[in-house]
Amino acid sequence: MRSSLRALPFLWGALVSAALFVAVYLVFVRSYIGQVIDERAFAGADVWKGGVIEFAHTFLNALPVASVVIGAIVAVVIVLVRRNWLVFAVAVGAAVGANVSTQVLKYTILSRPEKGVDAGLANSLPSGHTAVAASAALVVFLLASPRFRPLAAVVGSIFAIAAGASTLVEQWHRPSDVVAGMLVVAFWGCIAGIVLAWLRLPGAEPPVRSKLWPLIWVGVVCLVGSVVALLVTYFSTQSGTEHLFIAYAGGVAAIVATGFVLAALGNRLYRRLA
Repeated sequence: MRSSLRALPFLWGALVSAALFVAVYLVFVRSYIGQVIDERAFAGADVWKGGVIEFAHTFLNALPVASVVIGAIVAVVIVLVRRNWLVFAVAVGAAVGANVSTQVLKYTILSRPEKGVDAGLANSLPSGHTAVAASAALVVFLLASPRFRPLAAVVGSIFAIAAGASTLVEQWHRPSDVVAGMLVVAFWGCIAGIVLAWLRLPGAEPPVRSKLWPLIWVGVVCLVGSVVALLVTYFSTQSGTEHLFIAYAGGVAAIVATGFVLAALGNRLYRRLA
């Protein structure tokens, strides 16, 4: 019974993550106006990328190696110190699940209907590079002790946000692709929480108090900014005008908001698990 109660918040987290993923897909991939808004942000990134393109190019080239090698080294060091091999197995399983499901969703299950918005590009949601970065951060977060999980959440979210934003700047993905990639990893992070709760591992007593309220406030501010930008972009499409910079800034704000809010909420969900 106690295991069920411990697993319940993670179950809700998984359901909400899945629902938000479906909503992002239906709005920004299946609808005409959603495709237009996403495409405006995509075009804005091309126009306003400036000197950021050099960082994005370098970062994305190093991302696969950095995620796997650095993530593996940090994970192994933590495991050797904490001797939490069972958590390591669950964390790696969640990361593999996140990356495999990302590719299956993108190339097998989901499709992008032709709405006359782009040049008939194939579906690109969710972002694989974002999933790689976020899942590497998830592994380190799960393995870290409760005392250091807030730090792992902050660093991991910044890493995932940088990866996602770089794919937008590099013109590899639209904002919705990046947000969806983060939600896939969040879903698997909750699945890992369910498994760990049912394994009846020792809990963190007393529960570690969350110290990430500043992260939530930054995320909320970015979320409000992204909603305002979305509305401006929406009404500009109705009047036949373009606000590419606003659309681009709104897309980046949505990526930042998603990364920070998920990190803060994930840290709170795991506050009782050691």
